[in-house]
Amino acid sequence: MSIAPSTTKDEVPQPAAPAPAPSRWAPLRPLVLRLHFYAGVFVAPFLLIAAVTGFLYAGAFQAEKIVYRDEMTVAAVGDSPLPVSRQVDAARKAHPEGTVSAVRPAPEADATTRVMLSGVRGVDPDHTLAVFVDPYTGEVRGALEQYGSTGALPLRTWIDEFHRDLHLGENGRLYSEFAASWLWVIAGGGLVLWFSRRRALRKVRGTSGRRRTLGLHGSVGVWAAAGFIFLSATGLTWSTYAGANIDELRTSLGQSTPSVSASAGGDHSGHGASAAAGDAAHGVGLDKVLAAARAEGLGDPVEIVPPADESSAYVVRQVQRSWPEKQDAVAVDPGTGQVTDTLRFADYPLLAKLTRWGIDLHTGVLFGLVNQIALMLLALSLVLLIVWGYRMWWQRGRGSAFGRPIPRGAWQQVPPQILVPAVAVIAVLGYFVPLLGIPLAGFVVADVVLGEIAHRRGRRNAAA
Repeated sequence: MSIAPSTTKDEVPQPAAPAPAPSRWAPLRPLVLRLHFYAGVFVAPFLLIAAVTGFLYAGAFQAEKIVYRDEMTVAAVGDSPLPVSRQVDAARKAHPEGTVSAVRPAPEADATTRVMLSGVRGVDPDHTLAVFVDPYTGEVRGALEQYGSTGALPLRTWIDEFHRDLHLGENGRLYSEFAASWLWVIAGGGLVLWFSRRRALRKVRGTSGRRRTLGLHGSVGVWAAAGFIFLSATGLTWSTYAGANIDELRTSLGQSTPSVSASAGGDHSGHGASAAAGDAAHGVGLDKVLAAARAEGLGDPVEIVPPADESSAYVVRQVQRSWPEKQDAVAVDPGTGQVTDTLRFADYPLLAKLTRWGIDLHTGVLFGLVNQIALMLLALSLVLLIVWGYRMWWQRGRGSAFGRPIPRGAWQQVPPQILVPAVAVIAVLGYFVPLLGIPLAGFVVADVVLGEIAHRRGRRNAAA
């Protein structure tokens, strides 16, 4: 007679734990996956161009210092610089063409002074000819075409325009706006997919094939997502269509960027601060104007803009975009040498400050070399993510098939209380960011039509 072994309380079989209830957001995952997949497939070529050209642009700042070292620096540091007016005279003697549109006195002991000339034959009307003058001897060390408020010289200008519009003009800018419009969507969708995926499936180590590619793609994407969203948001601020909508919104909120008034008596009217061709020796002259600005606390680097006409004042503004930024500006009466208007960066509206900081961080000038290295790493990570994304698409295929698509109908599984607000948010975003809204609407319409066609074919085949 056998005796059954005794069973302790801990050994008594316990009922299986109930499966965790699915999250209310679980139905969104297939929809986000489908959006992330198709947006990645079709937008990735534009993002790849933006990433490669952005990588080159971030490195152009240091390359510029090497390529144009002779123009940008002096042969030997002297005891004291010549008056700015004499430096301008030396530049005009060597280059009498055009008119003086601005002067940037040497900001450092070993740097040259830049005298910018506009209306020079053979120079792009949107650019100036920068004449580089040794501030100690008056020697002209060269002249180069210059573009933009950061003083980009030919190498950086070429890369900048390649990144912005592929050298195709205004129509070419649509490519970069399209890429920026979708980058944050793809990055945000990737975050949702990564964090909704079970932890065990996120691992890279010990995996192979598509699982490994997916792990690499997700891991790098999670670390870089915040940077991508930032680049997307700041890139849109000066795009063609979304940028105009953002400017209009900021203006309606009283958050537009102010500018010092160049008219006599001056108020922050937002007019007269742009560089215009004028006579650098008008009225009291450059040296007294610069002295008046210095007395108001405007330290280097500064830019002096001559009066646009007889009723205008000189404008002196700080042009340092690196941290801490120097963006103060004053207007100086050419007849008396008195400051007629003052604008401090500290008085900018909040959104104007954030826009300024965002753009400078995006272009790599806010934190100098560290900023530029970070941008290059972001660009490189985006290139890798695109390569891994296409590789995963290939690995989804069977045999020689290239990339099975994600099944349709995901939106039908989303509860109305989630779907309706989501559609409303997307509609508002699509209005303000048209190169997101229009392609997305076109995709939805095409997807629904193709789905209906496939459904009817399936019913006919079943009936046959």
